[in-house]
Amino acid sequence: MSLPPESREEAIKRLTESASDLEARTARQISHEAAGQAAAGQAWKILADLFGGVFVGLAIGFGIDRFAGTTPWGVIGGVLLGFAVSVWMAWRTAQRLMAEAKQHGEPQSVPFDDDEDQGV
Repeated sequence: MSLPPESREEAIKRLTESASDLEARTARQISHEAAGQAAAGQAWKILADLFGGVFVGLAIGFGIDRFAGTTPWGVIGGVLLGFAVSVWMAWRTAQRLMAEAKQHGEPQSVPFDDDEDQGV
């Protein structure tokens, strides 16, 4: 069976609609992926702030102990000070992210991934 012939204008209109539908679906998927990557990047930044502050405090405390001979108080004080600074930096980053999220409005839901249910 052959399809009924359609005019050139109808064919162009049908193809244009199909192309715009495909473009809309692709744009939504890319924006979800970009948002997920940005969120993961911010999470890694917060984690790096937490660990970095503790390790820098540890290094400074070790240096103080080495040159001032105050073992182990320099390391203990350095780690505690580094931990406090790292928590403050992580809190500041989280506050900035929440302010940006409020400006952009309610986040859209991420499309459901069927692969997760199959136990792959």
